[in-house]
Amino acid sequence: MSSILPPNTAPVKPEFLLSINPASISAPDDDAAEGSSNHPSRDPNIASSDSRGDSRSGRGGRGRGRGGKQSKEEKKAARGSNKGRRFGKVRDEVDLCRRIAVGEVCEHGDECRQPHDVAVYLAAKLSDIRIPRTSEISDFAPFVAVPATVAQDVEMAEPISLETSTEVPQPEIAAPQVEVAAPQPEEPAPAPRVQATICPDYEERGQCRFGLKCRFLSAHCTPGPDGTPISSRDEAKIANSAVSAKEVNYVTAESLRLLRTRKYPLPISSAYLKELEVINANHDANQGKASAPAPIPEPPTDNAVVVMAEPEQDDGGESGSAPQVLAEPQQPENLTVIPTNGDSAEKDTPDVPVRFEEKKRLDWKGKTYLAPLTTVGNLPFRRLCVSYGADITCGEMGLATSFLQGSKEEWSLVRRHPSEKIFGAQICGNKPSSLVPAAEAIAREAGGNIDFVDVNCGCPIDLVFNSGSGSALLDSPGKLGKILTGMSKALGEIPVTVKLRTGIKEGKNTAHKLMPRLATEFGASCLTLHGRTRQQRYTKLADWDYIKECVSAVRARETDFDLPPVPIFGGGDCFSSQDYWERVEGTGVDGIMVGRGALIKPWIFTEIKERREWDISATERLDLVRQYAEYGISHFGTDTAGIQTARRYLCEALSFQYRYVPIGLLERLPGKLNDRAPSFKGRNELETLLASGDSRDWVKISEMFLGPAPEMWSFTPKHKSNAYESQNQG
Repeated sequence: MSSILPPNTAPVKPEFLLSINPASISAPDDDAAEGSSNHPSRDPNIASSDSRGDSRSGRGGRGRGRGGKQSKEEKKAARGSNKGRRFGKVRDEVDLCRRIAVGEVCEHGDECRQPHDVAVYLAAKLSDIRIPRTSEISDFAPFVAVPATVAQDVEMAEPISLETSTEVPQPEIAAPQVEVAAPQPEEPAPAPRVQATICPDYEERGQCRFGLKCRFLSAHCTPGPDGTPISSRDEAKIANSAVSAKEVNYVTAESLRLLRTRKYPLPISSAYLKELEVINANHDANQGKASAPAPIPEPPTDNAVVVMAEPEQDDGGESGSAPQVLAEPQQPENLTVIPTNGDSAEKDTPDVPVRFEEKKRLDWKGKTYLAPLTTVGNLPFRRLCVSYGADITCGEMGLATSFLQGSKEEWSLVRRHPSEKIFGAQICGNKPSSLVPAAEAIAREAGGNIDFVDVNCGCPIDLVFNSGSGSALLDSPGKLGKILTGMSKALGEIPVTVKLRTGIKEGKNTAHKLMPRLATEFGASCLTLHGRTRQQRYTKLADWDYIKECVSAVRARETDFDLPPVPIFGGGDCFSSQDYWERVEGTGVDGIMVGRGALIKPWIFTEIKERREWDISATERLDLVRQYAEYGISHFGTDTAGIQTARRYLCEALSFQYRYVPIGLLERLPGKLNDRAPSFKGRNELETLLASGDSRDWVKISEMFLGPAPEMWSFTPKHKSNAYESQNQG
């Protein structure tokens, strides 16, 4: 009976329970889903997590609370996330020049820093990896079974052999020596290959980008005249991949160089920021004069733009100053001016006309939306969610300053797969001087493949909030208005959207005042409201009654000004089809942005679209892991370094998916996101393994599809409770 379980515990049926000890039920820190990866900060305005780790560690045996008790901060540090995680790249022990590996001529010749000896490289190269097929997954150990004989399925490739080619057979050419493909001496001889391996990169693109460095080399190699394997090409697949498989939004090395040297042309941003300087200077001068109130300016002409008059450091103070009108020859002639609401009690900034006729209107009602998620919301994961029904996806949060510094890592966050139907980029910053130029750079580099740009006004983590970014902007409507106005101009027809929380402090919601202004004055094309304050993080249930109140406030303001409605998405605790549709129908939102629910069960989008609760089997879940592994390899690469990067992010995904409690084990439905799972066993061995909270088991699962993990490689989970053998699993 579920009555014997502690409150807020998943109601697992008695026959599956292993323990009901409340102390064994851990509560993962879900800030990991929206927070940083705990790497040193890329933004000079944001302090590194390592720099303040010791101050929170509670060293010395006595806390700073009364009676020697630990403070809340010290308790959180003791139980919370692992700090300063590092995942170094794993490379081949013997390397090979990449140009030589793909059959090209190295322009550096003998001066190249990488070796060119193919025979030496192949002799030391690790053995190939083979990803099991769906039909080879079972519910019982070892969970993936390799057939004893060569499979005859027409979809499978021919048996692996360097003597013959799967694409262009050349029996007359001598085969390479056996020792070329031999494993490293310290490793045992590989098991006989009974079925062809498949290279995800080759299958998708028609050619492998890594050539001889590929860990699936036997899937696409042919023997050359000297017996050395040559990576083959499939011209038909290459032609098709140009549309169906090739990722887009690559930024050129020249653009990154111009950004790093501050020579990248940003004319719209420069003009806008100069306008702000003039307005701020005039405002400062007027502040020192004891004169009559400034006269109301004439209505703006079609070629004018109204911008805020208060100085940038005034984050929404009660200035009450009149708007200034500046000529803006670069703006389109058809300018819609939003009338000022005279009844508004907020006077921190005047109304801003930015809703140009050519700005795209977003028709997102009824579409499913995957939230932007730091670290775990990468391209392979988004692609996985799209395959299960996600319509709208958004890249991981990027820092505006890092975009402007030409960070290759930051610009990789805007990369898009063609399967993503509606795709946006999310940026975070604390002032117009960084966010507006970053938006213009994104528009110039990826504008043709970006459907919207989202401003993060909801991130609650300390490092972001203390810099004035993320949810800190909720208390700075004046600054936020300047940011959105400038970004809307810099992005042209690309819409600007905003993700926010209900407020900063618990019990002091402010979104019902801010959201109507975002939609009618500041030009936001879509609003997403997470139903918690910044202070609440994830400790309380989302307030959907308040979300409904905010939707009503926005719709009333739009009606007053006779404006078309902007899409409004809610967010918080959505974990089932029933949750989704009850909240959509009960609050008036156009949809729900799904974050943690998708991390724990990526198939939630299928449940939403089909309006059902899916009792997904363990083999179907493991096949989802296989699919994610293939997407990861295709994105990160099929060489040794790419395989280990894919393994790292697969383990990150499993650090959320293990928290899923199969609905067939529950006494009542639907399952709740914030219910902690007691220690339980599954309906079979595989289901029990997938519920393991031990990070070492996640690595074992990755080895089913990505081969053995290197001895020097280890996965450090975000949450400390997963870093050792879970007591929940016996």
